[in-house]
Amino acid sequence: MPVPKPFPSAAKLSFACFCLLLTAGCQQQPEPQPAKEQLAGVNVQHEAADLSLLCQKLEQDMLEINNQRTTFALEQVNQDLKVCLPLQDLAQQRRLLQRSNEMYQNFLQAERSPVQQLAFEQHAFDMAQHPTIQQSHFEQLALRDQYLLKHQGQAYVELIDAGQSGLHYRRSPEYLAKIFAPYMPEAERIFIENLAQQNLQPAFRDQSLLIDAPETARRALFWEDYIQKYPKSSYLQDAQQLLYQYKVFLFKGLKDTPVSGSYAGRLDVQAGTAEEMQKIAKLKDSALALQAGRFLNFLEMSPEQRQQAAGGQSGLSPWQQLELHLNLRNPAPRYKKDCFSDAVCR
Repeated sequence: MPVPKPFPSAAKLSFACFCLLLTAGCQQQPEPQPAKEQLAGVNVQHEAADLSLLCQKLEQDMLEINNQRTTFALEQVNQDLKVCLPLQDLAQQRRLLQRSNEMYQNFLQAERSPVQQLAFEQHAFDMAQHPTIQQSHFEQLALRDQYLLKHQGQAYVELIDAGQSGLHYRRSPEYLAKIFAPYMPEAERIFIENLAQQNLQPAFRDQSLLIDAPETARRALFWEDYIQKYPKSSYLQDAQQLLYQYKVFLFKGLKDTPVSGSYAGRLDVQAGTAEEMQKIAKLKDSALALQAGRFLNFLEMSPEQRQQAAGGQSGLSPWQQLELHLNLRNPAPRYKKDCFSDAVCR
């Protein structure tokens, strides 16, 4: 009968364990890894450095955009603006806004020969009349026109009909509303967003008003309210001029779309104008409401009463008499900016 093997002694077990530990200790140990906090700190420093460099180069990148560049290059600059604008104060933001105006002006330039100019006008006219028809004279256009026409709608590039001024490219008013306004102080943001919306479609073309009395009144009331809410806005003077212009549209109209010829009663004004004046006149805390009431009062005056209301002056036209009766004055007679093409006046 075989004799069973004895269990290993405690001394032998201890020796075996010691050998295993020794073997494990001889294997290569992994290098110590930096703490997560250290890695995060390094990444933040790199990102801050990259962002600082990006924003330092941004203005130069904008200056380098010209009529040889692509919409892709333009969109890249616009993306960089979205990154950098939140880091700027209002003065710096407005400086970059001015640079963006110059950037698009340079980008949209198209040099044409007289033949190419005619081809451009004819092509644009045909596109407006028959947008789905491929134009046979496209190859006669200047190369820059061919490029810009193919890329309309990209990077906020538009082609618009400016009436007697002809067709031309422009940067959509939505550009400033979407690229700049979200990062600006409230007063500036509200101004840009609302002017952009108003100017998406022209308020007038040449000497014809393209918006009706209710829309004209709505815009005038908006600018009156804006002036009351934001008296310290950097766009205050522009808002005052917009209010004045919309009052002129509302009470007078334009040469080809006058509100009235002689203001001889409510039937002698454009359809809907008297009704709109009645609505406005009921508003409270509004200078425009007071003027609307005086407008309605003027319609009922006799020629003698009108002359008396005009301080006894003779030889004035009905509009001049009404202007005096309403005390409607241009707040800045030398103001020369265009407030009806973009999201800012310039």
